[in-house]
Amino acid sequence: MIDLRILRENPDRVTKLLGTRNVPAGEVTRLLELDTELRRAIAARDEIRASINQLSKSVGELRRSGRDDEAVRAQEQSRDLGEQLKALETRATELTEARDAIWLVTPNLPSKDAPIGEDERDNRVVRYWSPEDGHRGVEDFELPTFAEHQRVPHWETGAELGILDFERATKISGAMFSMFRGPGARLLRSLTSLALDMHTETFEEIRPPTLVKRETMLATGHLPKFADEAYAVERDDLYLIPTAEVPLTSLGRNEIFEEAELPLRFAAYTPCFRREAGAAGRDTRGLLRLHEFDKVELLSYCTPDQGQDLFFEVLRQAELLLQALGLTYRVLDLCTGDLGQSSARTFDLEVFSPGTDKWLEVSSVSLFTDYQARRANLRYRSSDGAVGFVYTVNGSALAWGRVIAAMLEVGRQPDGSVVLAEVLAPYFRGTTITKSEKSPASISKNH
Repeated sequence: MIDLRILRENPDRVTKLLGTRNVPAGEVTRLLELDTELRRAIAARDEIRASINQLSKSVGELRRSGRDDEAVRAQEQSRDLGEQLKALETRATELTEARDAIWLVTPNLPSKDAPIGEDERDNRVVRYWSPEDGHRGVEDFELPTFAEHQRVPHWETGAELGILDFERATKISGAMFSMFRGPGARLLRSLTSLALDMHTETFEEIRPPTLVKRETMLATGHLPKFADEAYAVERDDLYLIPTAEVPLTSLGRNEIFEEAELPLRFAAYTPCFRREAGAAGRDTRGLLRLHEFDKVELLSYCTPDQGQDLFFEVLRQAELLLQALGLTYRVLDLCTGDLGQSSARTFDLEVFSPGTDKWLEVSSVSLFTDYQARRANLRYRSSDGAVGFVYTVNGSALAWGRVIAAMLEVGRQPDGSVVLAEVLAPYFRGTTITKSEKSPASISKNH
């Protein structure tokens, strides 16, 4: 949640900043109005409560001094104030609910460094990287040349090699689910092990629960705004996580850390679940858009002064992994109109897929400032004893579906086999995928 003190002190500035995020000015004004009304109601409620307490004390004193008539009048006055108190408490509850309904879906204030824009068309490409040329600026980058055999979509290569079985995944679970088989399953496991080994020298490895409480989803901003995207287990009021960011953020919920403990760095592998509401027909073939996928996530708690350094550290971790895998990628600085709700600034990493001739997002690295920490009541005590909210930073390193899609296309050989990056050899037990003898095509289809 945004800091309401900033809104109270400088409403014009906040309205302007949120306007760059496509938030109507009237919505910001309404939030401020409700906040003002609520503070007045709370002040009046507290004043009456104090008066009732004072009258209660005075009744005893009056009776002890034999002034029974005055004691009766004080009791009557206290009862009248009690009725006013009930009304004010009801009003405060109503105002709190109305204010929070807006506050909880109001996006974070964008960083001054985030480019201004309306939507994804205004995102800014920062740089490119390719195995042939390394880092390149926007002006001097040329897409590597891909041979015809590398232009085959990954879903065709995966089926030919028997490592992707979408037909049976659909039979078991429905559309937009995947199944990895044989070397495909081993590749997925190898990528996860490689990523964790690369990250856990500096990040503590965590294996969090996959099902979380409603308040855990609220803490990151995934609820209430993105309820339609979440898989809910309604009977138990639990949610399947859309990303490990959700449980990792709540590791320290309602806790206070000492400044000397920060930054804290966490790395987690989990499956992730997203309904992908509204995605029908849009990049839904193969591994491009799935309801369930595997991902390694990095997340840090830090002080405000550490935020920028941690932000770029997580970005660097994700880039190093893509470079180790030998995939051409680009870094996008998301404009204000395309930022996620909780983010103040985000860099997306996109790999090039020659089989679909598209750039595919495989990581988002975000600086959330104190937005999530306010929702999670995640705080730290500075060296001078002051208590404030931590900053949170997170990024995918990496989401495997689209990474594997690009690897199967880039690494495809003229004979249909796939050569993987050398860095995977110790995990995969080699670097070449050939047609499996236990491919789905070789399994008898009895009906």
